[in-house]
Amino acid sequence: MIEDGTGLLTIGELARVTGLTVRTIRYWSDEGVLHPVTRSSGGYRLYDAESVARLELIRTLRELGLGLADVREVISGEKDVASVAAAHVAALDAQIRSLKVTRAVLSTVARRGSTAEEMTLMNRLARLSAAERRRILEEFVDEMFHGLDTADPVIRDRMREMAVDLPDEATAEQVDAWVELAELLQDPRFRARMRQVAEFNAADRGAGTPAGASMWFSRKLVQLAAEARGQGIAPESPEAGRILRDLLGDADPAAVLARLKSTVSDEVARYRELVSVVKGRGPEATYRAEFAWVVAALEARVAG
Repeated sequence: MIEDGTGLLTIGELARVTGLTVRTIRYWSDEGVLHPVTRSSGGYRLYDAESVARLELIRTLRELGLGLADVREVISGEKDVASVAAAHVAALDAQIRSLKVTRAVLSTVARRGSTAEEMTLMNRLARLSAAERRRILEEFVDEMFHGLDTADPVIRDRMREMAVDLPDEATAEQVDAWVELAELLQDPRFRARMRQVAEFNAADRGAGTPAGASMWFSRKLVQLAAEARGQGIAPESPEAGRILRDLLGDADPAAVLARLKSTVSDEVARYRELVSVVKGRGPEATYRAEFAWVVAALEARVAG
């Protein structure tokens, strides 16, 4: 405090009181955030007790990440702290979402050992807008069912209405799954396989076949195969043959085998898992073991 009875502080004394550096206080003063009360006869900046309180507020706002422009408006009274804080929360939320995407991309790159080109592609896919993500999905479903009017409408409609999009608060796992899903949906080999699945489904449906029959068949297949595996029934055993007859009825085992092989690939199973993760349900059961048991049982019958 200067010895003139005014109670004013020099910038050095203000620094000692607040624990801030002279350089920081001078910078904030130069930027118009902290104004000196007056100047000494020698031209030095002088501050009062209110300056100390104002400096503490400035330090708090800066530690919370507010820029000097926002701090200046709060100090001057142009904006209240609450409105500035609300705007800053929104900005932080956007930054957090962006950081989650960045982390997911980098963790995927590290796990895969990706090249620079693959990393660039993954980053682009992860940062697509909601409209761009929906376009990728719609194009995939359109190609899958184009011209197949006899495909099971329940399955077709479920695919068309499939809202697979990243939530605003997507986890790193969801972003990672979306990147892999987007790559898979744009893979020509996978698209061709899924088109074949749709074609088989359309060919299997005859006149009067109820909607949703394909889903009913899959559920029954999983149930019977799970029971058979639980009982230790080998796919090539006579007991397996009886289970297949209960499942297939009069259908040709060779034809059913061909259709099942198109739907039990690792790629198709992975597609279902990724969709489930992106939708926030976690990894979904794909019943790979149950489908594999039925395929093995059919192969034993067809070969015999």
